[in-house]
Amino acid sequence: MNPEQFVTALKEHGIELNDTQREQFSIYYKTLVEWNEKINLTAITAEEEVYLKHFYDCITAAFYYDLNKDLHICDVGAGAGFPSIPLKICFPQLKVTIVDSLQKRIGFLNHLADQLKLSNVAFYHDRAENFGKNKQFRETFDIVTARAVARMSVLSELCLPLVKKDGVFIAMKGAQANSEMNDGKNAIELLGGETEALHTFKLPQEESERSIVIITKKRKTPKKFPRKAGMPNKEPIE
Repeated sequence: MNPEQFVTALKEHGIELNDTQREQFSIYYKTLVEWNEKINLTAITAEEEVYLKHFYDCITAAFYYDLNKDLHICDVGAGAGFPSIPLKICFPQLKVTIVDSLQKRIGFLNHLADQLKLSNVAFYHDRAENFGKNKQFRETFDIVTARAVARMSVLSELCLPLVKKDGVFIAMKGAQANSEMNDGKNAIELLGGETEALHTFKLPQEESERSIVIITKKRKTPKKFPRKAGMPNKEPIE
């Protein structure tokens, strides 16, 4: 998917990019490739693949949930800024908070935000487990997103504590979403969530399967969650 095809594909879903936004994606791509030589951000570096498998793939969340309003998003384990920075470029009014456990990636994100001239973005070097216990952030976000970070039983414990009541957790998944949802349903319920929708579709051109899982926060998360760093992955709630 070259940049022109990317613009056309988004337009088909009602997202029209202006010249500034197109330029931001171009700068994003160049900055990603440049920094990827210094720190490991992505295995995908060819322009057409980055535009399809990163940029377009991230924005698919907006095909299934209305992001065209003032919302505060927390992106857990965003790595090189996926999915929240592509979404921020498309929907500039969004407030974005990213938490990532690697300081080098936070360095990249700060530089990227500067290059893209983004406002209302904040980056925190922290483990999601610790961040979810922080009173400043716990249950304060309209939306919490995560893309390919961990399986649903683990991810729910990292993300749902950050979602405010009646907010949503949007998980971006590959072909394993259905089986992951079965394994994760106890965790979702225990942590105060309720599965609203599971949208499965194929990425254009390469036809690989993707899923967007939307979970609404119905009840407060019990105080003991998330457990200490490493525990959700070591002993997932299943």
